[in-house]
Formats: sequence, structure tokens, C-alpha cells
Amino acid sequence: MALTTLDPRTALVLIDLQNGIVGNPGLAPYPGSEVVERAGRLADAFREHGLPVVLVRVTVAADGADAVPGRTDGGSRSRTWPEGWDIVVDDLTGHPEDITVTKRNWGAFHGTDLDLHLRRRGITQIVLAGIATSIGVESSARAAHEHGYHVTLATDAMSDITEETHRNSVERIFPRLGETGTTAEVVELLAKTRA
Repeated sequence: MALTTLDPRTALVLIDLQNGIVGNPGLAPYPGSEVVERAGRLADAFREHGLPVVLVRVTVAADGADAVPGRTDGGSRSRTWPEGWDIVVDDLTGHPEDITVTKRNWGAFHGTDLDLHLRRRGITQIVLAGIATSIGVESSARAAHEHGYHVTLATDAMSDITEETHRNSVERIFPRLGETGTTAEVVELLAKTRA
């Protein structure tokens, strides 16, 4: 589906583009460096048009005390995190007008002030990108849809643990939650909308 429109009050929400995630060598279909480069182009375009950029980061306490509880087939979630793993990559930081949201779950809405930041600014639509497609991005897209936002997904500015999980989200889930397009298509539509 082609992108149709961006609302006058649209925000860019970038999910988990932080040191310990972007540096994962097994990301697919795009390496973390490509995702960050495309996310940077999106962020620059949004900033140029005076629209909000939200940098969402995930973290847990060093002792794991605030990690999401519950049993999973995936086993224990306890692990040691290296120093600085949860810091947003330098390529995206340094803009005081950006909003930073810290989460402790997969999605960016539950347990955070993201919805409050967006509603106070009159935001009606979000463009999502980040890592991992089927985890943080998809969870955030589902919640955004449930909160009544128009959702757009920049599918070449996200990546996943496997190409299969990325493709499943892009082909099967995202079309039910919003519109999908490339970074270039979002930037072009943004320029047309704001002209």
C-alpha cells in the first residue's frame, strides 16, 4: 500500500536505536548502521519541518529488578548488560528539542509518558522506525493503533533478529495497523505535506 498522507501534526518515533541493540551483528534484513542512517534522515526531515522527534530507549536496572516478569518458553530473562548498552546512538542525539522516552517493556506506550507527550503536542499520527521490527516496533505500532493514532511505518528504517520475523511484521501485521513505505517515500510526502 502506498503512503497517502501525513497529518499536519505527525511525530517521528524511533524505537531502541541504542548502543547495545544497533551493534547486534545478526540484524536482518538491514545492519544497524543502515537503520541508523535512514532514521537520521527521517529525524532531520522532521526537525526541519518543526515536527517532534521521539527517541525511545529500553533499559532495565542493573540487578534486573524492574525487568518484565513472567515465565516464557524463551527461558530466563536475567542477564548482565554492558555499561552504556542503553544509550541512544550518537548519530541521533544532540538535539535538545527531541523528546526522550525510557521504557522497560517491548512497547513504547505501556508504563511511559509517550502518549502524554504526543497528546500535549496535538499529535494525531506517528511514523515509526527502529529495532527490532517484530518486537519494539510492532508492539509500539499496535499500541499506537489502539490509542487512536494514524500509524505509518518506515519499513527500510527498521530491522530484526531474523529476516523472517521482519518480513512477517511488514507483510502481515503492519498493513492492518497503518500504512507502510520507505524512508525516501516518507521524506518526500513530508516535504509535499509541509510545502
